[in-house]
Amino acid sequence: MSVTLPSSSSALLKSGKCRVSIRPNVSSTNLLFKFQRSFPQIRASTGNPSSSLDTGLNSELDAVSSFSEIVPDTVIFDDFERFPPTAATVSSSLLLGICSLPDTIFRSAIETALADSECYAEENSNSRLSCFSNKALVNVGSDLAKLVPGRVSTEVDARLAYDTHGIVRKVHELLKLYNEVEVPAERLLFKIPATWQGIEASRLLESEGIQTHLTFVYRYMRLIIILFSQAAAAAQAGASVIQIFVGRVRDWARNHSGDPEIEAARRRGEDPGLALVTKAYNYIHKYGHKSKLMAAAVRNKQDLFSLLGVDYIIAPLKVLRSLKESAAYPDEKYGFVRRLSPNSAVDYNFKDEELVKWDQLTFASAMGAAAEELLASGLDGYINQTKRVEELFGKIWPPPNV
Repeated sequence: MSVTLPSSSSALLKSGKCRVSIRPNVSSTNLLFKFQRSFPQIRASTGNPSSSLDTGLNSELDAVSSFSEIVPDTVIFDDFERFPPTAATVSSSLLLGICSLPDTIFRSAIETALADSECYAEENSNSRLSCFSNKALVNVGSDLAKLVPGRVSTEVDARLAYDTHGIVRKVHELLKLYNEVEVPAERLLFKIPATWQGIEASRLLESEGIQTHLTFVYRYMRLIIILFSQAAAAAQAGASVIQIFVGRVRDWARNHSGDPEIEAARRRGEDPGLALVTKAYNYIHKYGHKSKLMAAAVRNKQDLFSLLGVDYIIAPLKVLRSLKESAAYPDEKYGFVRRLSPNSAVDYNFKDEELVKWDQLTFASAMGAAAEELLASGLDGYINQTKRVEELFGKIWPPPNV
């Protein structure tokens, strides 16, 4: 689940204004939340494909929620009561956003992290800032775990994207901190870039019972081939959740040509982003992988209706509002048909080259050297967010009363 926050973090970095007040015996868990702790019963259907709407449902949001778990695309500072999130992600961009807002329920989580005695005892400044960042991620993640009924995904430093053992060490560090604040491992996911090294780290962590969330990073060239390679390799590694950005694939397809799979999808009258989710879902279910598939960057109701049956759909607030405000009728234009199901996956046909046992060599071969470079450039945004958090924490530490 991504985060939408209204303020500019660049202004923050220039001013260094994220006030930190140190109070004795203040825990980030002692927060007052002004909302009702009731969450919608949102779950994916597991039965046969359905071609009609249950007449007991009274809004489009009720209808689609019977097919897929709908996750709001924000931590919802504005509409928390109307659209309580069912799951959450804590990331560097969220930390920047919290510091940019004058008053949020998560502010004390960051204040407590920046007052941590173990961190400011670190003599090396890089180690100190890394410690602050880890503590802040976990403190905010701990607070989010109290707000959502589902799992909380914690972003792993993207600078480790090509270091399998570095990723594993970082996840162990974060998990240890979560254990200290009594958030059980079954409530957690760890968000890892789907480089080959990230996929291998996922394999190792899942073998330990630690749940991972692989997210795709890419730029342009041979997009569908790259993404299916990542999805198939991630599924074979046993990743708990695999995330695909539907709208971003479409954006690329509108402005570029030359990808054979995108051109084939166009000729069939298919949307490339939706086609990729369908292909990945069918691969996971046809071949018995445990992974759940998450469709992100869903732009409109048509996208959402076309993906019904996928495990998770991350929907923006404008789409959720429209669904909630629209009555559902059996003769509705889109029919609320389950588009994806384990049963229909059995009939999906894959090419022989798509059914390989993915290893580092076949993975690199599928993408090519140029695509590897573009994959690396796709990580830049995540890395820059992490650096900006550390830069901000460096400007505001030490607090005046430490």
